[in-house]
Amino acid sequence: MTVSSAAPISPFPFRLIFLLGLVTAIGPLATDMYLPAFPDVEQDLGGGAGSVQFTLGAWFLGLAFGQFSQGPLSDRFGRKGPLLVGLGVYALASAGCALASNYHLFCLFRFIGAFGGSASAVIPRAIVRDVATGKKGGHIMAQLTLVFGVMPVLAPGLGSLVLKIGDWRWIFWIGTLYAVAAIVGVLVMLPDTLAVAKRIRFRPVEILWRYQNILCEPVFFSNALITTFSTFVMFAYLGSAPVLFEQTLHFSPGAFGIFFGANAASFILGTQINGWLIHRVPMPALLEGAILWAFAIGCVFVALALAGVVGAAHPWLTCGFIVSITGALGLLAPMARSCLFPGMGTMLAVLLPCWGPCSSALVHSAACWLVCSPVEGPFQQQWG
Repeated sequence: MTVSSAAPISPFPFRLIFLLGLVTAIGPLATDMYLPAFPDVEQDLGGGAGSVQFTLGAWFLGLAFGQFSQGPLSDRFGRKGPLLVGLGVYALASAGCALASNYHLFCLFRFIGAFGGSASAVIPRAIVRDVATGKKGGHIMAQLTLVFGVMPVLAPGLGSLVLKIGDWRWIFWIGTLYAVAAIVGVLVMLPDTLAVAKRIRFRPVEILWRYQNILCEPVFFSNALITTFSTFVMFAYLGSAPVLFEQTLHFSPGAFGIFFGANAASFILGTQINGWLIHRVPMPALLEGAILWAFAIGCVFVALALAGVVGAAHPWLTCGFIVSITGALGLLAPMARSCLFPGMGTMLAVLLPCWGPCSSALVHSAACWLVCSPVEGPFQQQWG
C-alpha cells in the first residue's frame, strides 16, 4: 500500500521497528510473565483447583473479540489514536488485576485488558503493511518478530524474579508501567502511517461484506490457515505449559523459566533464519520447507508419546521436540503473513491474529481438561 503522509516513513527506521516490537510484546508479557505465579494466584484468589489456567482463556477470548473491532477502528481513525486508546485500556485493566480481590473480578479484568491490548496485536502489523509488502514486508516483519520474541525469553524468568522479591500482584503493576511507557513512546515517536485521505468509514454490513470477500480469496485463505494452525499449536502449548512442566515433568519455577526462554529463543532463531533466507530462496519453497519440518517433527513426537517414550520418563527429550517444532513455527510465521496479497489494510491484520485467539479459547479449555481432569485416562497414564 502506498501511503501519503506528512512524515516520511520509508525506509522504515529501526527505532520504529523496535518500538512496534515492544508494543506487540504486550501480548507475550501479559501471557507469559505470570505463568510461574499460577499456584500463588490460585491460592490467593480461591477459584479452585486448576481455575487459574482459565484466566488465560479469558485473556484469549478478550483478544478474539477485541481484534474484530481494531481493524475497522484503525481504518477509520488512523493507526495512532486507536493504538493509544487500546494501550490505555490495557494499562487500567492490568492495574485492576493487581487490585482484584476475587477470582471472577480478576477474570473480568483479564478480559477487558485483552480487549484493549488487542490493538497491540493488530495495529503494528497493519503499520508494517502500510509501508511495505512482499519481501521487504517480510524482512521488516522478521525484524519486528525478533524484538517481539525477546519478551517470551525474558517474561517467565522476570516473573520468577519478581516472585522472589514480592507477590504476584507486582507482576501486573509492572504490566501497567510497561503499557504507560509504550503510550509515551507511541505519542513521541510514532507517525500515523495511514493518511487521512485513505481512511474509510465502515458500516457494520460493509464490514461483514468485506470480511466475506477476503475469506473468498484463495491466497489469503491458504496463508491464513497456515498462520491459524501455527497459532493453534502455540496457544495449546501456552495453555498446558504450567501444568505440564511444573506438575507433570516436575520442573522448578526457575527451570520452567529457563526452558520457556530457550523455547522462545528457538522461535527467534527461526525468524532470523527466515530473514536471511528470504532473499536467497523463493518464498513458496521456503514456506513449504518449514511446514514439512514442523509436520515431520510433530508426527514423530506424537508417535513417541503414544509409545510412552517421551513424557515424564524423559523430560528433556520432550523439551527437545517442543523446541524443534517452535523453531519451525518461527521460520514459517513471517512468510505466511507476508505472502498475503496487498491492499486490504487492517482487514488482513485483524483476520490473521483473530482466528488464532478464537480457536485458542477452545484449545486452552481442551488442554486444561486433558491435563487437569481427575479421571484416569490414556493421557494421564502416558504423561504420568
